[in-house]
Amino acid sequence: MQLPIKRTLERLPGGMMVGPLALGCLVANLAPGAPKFFGSFTQALFTGALPIIAVAYVCIGSSLALEVTPHILKKGGTLLGVKILCGVIAGVVLGHWLGEKPIDAGFFAGLSTLAVVAAINDTNGGLYMALMSQYGQPRDVGAYSVMVIESGPFLTMLTLGIAGLSAFPWPTLVGAVLPLVVGMTLGNLDHELRKFLAGAVPVLIPFFAFALGAGIDITNVWRSGLVGVALGLAVVAFSGALLFIADRLTGGNGVAGLAAASTAGNAAAVPALVAAANPIYTQAAQSATVLVSASVVVTATVVPIVTAWWARRVARTLGNKN
Repeated sequence: MQLPIKRTLERLPGGMMVGPLALGCLVANLAPGAPKFFGSFTQALFTGALPIIAVAYVCIGSSLALEVTPHILKKGGTLLGVKILCGVIAGVVLGHWLGEKPIDAGFFAGLSTLAVVAAINDTNGGLYMALMSQYGQPRDVGAYSVMVIESGPFLTMLTLGIAGLSAFPWPTLVGAVLPLVVGMTLGNLDHELRKFLAGAVPVLIPFFAFALGAGIDITNVWRSGLVGVALGLAVVAFSGALLFIADRLTGGNGVAGLAAASTAGNAAAVPALVAAANPIYTQAAQSATVLVSASVVVTATVVPIVTAWWARRVARTLGNKN
């Protein structure tokens, strides 16, 4: 008997990230002593998120090609720059209000500057490319080859530092981007190696997601649910508006800007990586992981709807002119 597990997960927004993360959270909270009881490789699956993520970022970096066309560089550079700008604005505003700690009471309990910046900084590449393949121009699909630089904790660490919050020593910043650079170097030196490494990314995501989930207190999931939905909607509204304007100002029709207003599944790993680099963010990291995971699901649901609506409107306008 065959069960369509993979197919079912792929039908859910961010399913390959959110499903294993929820499973890890459930198992670790129902049987908290199980990892230590079994030890060895089983315990490593529950506690080994950081090494798996490091390998994933090497593989992600391998997909970043240097031989980009001027249009791809312009489009991808514009969207990347605006995403960074959105993160900096959010970091400066919320950093002044919240600092490094999360809100500890009320409806927005658990919300932190770390959660918001991590949710904004990283675009869901698969979603962007799928939407641009359907509603945009084929050449715009390749813009993500530039935007992949968003992946990992480096930009979030940099943004938090720019916002005036606790900074990171330069070796830590270099260490955050080094796996991506190593992967990029290997992928550009050998295209066969690029294909080999890049193909491993989808396989690694559910494993580090499970390990991240195992470190989450299930009570935080319940408490952060509606806040996570609000965060996802805010990411679409705030970053989507600025990305839309930037796309129009650089000759686009706005579709690419809206398609980029999402949160990548990889972003859910960023809070734990930031906390590992600077313990002052430890208190915010656990709830931030839950909130960013919720933003992954919400943006993966809302962005296609908004993008499709605008693309149809653009198509009608062009049809009327013709």
